[in-house]
Amino acid sequence: MPNNKQAIIKLFHENVKGVIPDTSGAHKKHAGKEGHWLETKMGIAHNGNNEADLFGYEMKNQTTSGKITFGDWSANEYIFISDNQINEVNKEFQFSREDFLKSFGKPNIDKGNRLSWSGEPCPTYYGDTTKFGQYLTMDDNENVVILYSYSKDQRTNKLNIVPKNMQRENLILAKWDKESLKIKLEKKFNQNGWFTCTKDVNGKYSQISFGDAMNYQSWIELFKKKVVFFDSGMYDGNIRPYSMWRAKTGFWHSLITDSH
Repeated sequence: MPNNKQAIIKLFHENVKGVIPDTSGAHKKHAGKEGHWLETKMGIAHNGNNEADLFGYEMKNQTTSGKITFGDWSANEYIFISDNQINEVNKEFQFSREDFLKSFGKPNIDKGNRLSWSGEPCPTYYGDTTKFGQYLTMDDNENVVILYSYSKDQRTNKLNIVPKNMQRENLILAKWDKESLKIKLEKKFNQNGWFTCTKDVNGKYSQISFGDAMNYQSWIELFKKKVVFFDSGMYDGNIRPYSMWRAKTGFWHSLITDSH
C-alpha cells in the first residue's frame, strides 16, 4: 500500500539516513547488534515473531557476509528427540541431540572440538550430497528433507560412529513440512513486500530500497534452482537449531523495484 510505503520512507529519512549506527552499548560479540539498532530506529520491536516487521513489509539489513536471511526456520521433525517430542521421523530411535551431533556432525578444531551440524557435514543446496552422506531434497509430498545414506558416507570411521540401526539408505535426518514453510515464508514476505536499508562507503545509511511480495511457490522454485539455500549453524552447547534459509545479497538486489 502506497501510504504504508511512504510511512516507512519517512521513518528512514527522519531517523536513519545519514547516520552511522551506534552499537557501542551492545555486546561486542553480538552479530545482530547493528540490525537491532536499525530496528529500534525504524520503530520495530525486537521479537522472534514470524511476521512482517513493519506495515506488512519485512525489513532486511545490509550485511557484510554476502548473504541475507529469509528466516531462521527449524525443521518440523528431527531424527533426534527434542523437548521429549516423539514424531514420525524419530519415533523408531532413542536418539539424543548430542548423539546426533556425534554421529552426523563434525568437531570444530577452532572451538575446542565442539561438535556442530554445519559446514562440511550438512548439505546447503537442493540436490547436494556431502561427504557425510547427507542429501538435501524434497519428498513425494513436497516436504523439504535432509536424508542420510550410509553407502554415500565417505568417512573412514562411519562404522564406529553411526549406530547400527541407522546404517541404511535414505534415512530422514530432518524434515520441513511444506505447509509450515509456506506459512512462515508468506507471513513475512507475501504481505506488502520487503525493504532493505543500505549504507555508503563511509558507513552511513544512505538509501532505502523495496521489493515486491513473494509467495511460497516462487520461493520453492528458487530453492530448486539453488538460489535459496540452507545454512545450518547447529552446535553442541546451544539449544537453538540455527536453521537459516538464505540467498546471496546479489540476488536480493536483483529484486529491488524502487529506491529512495
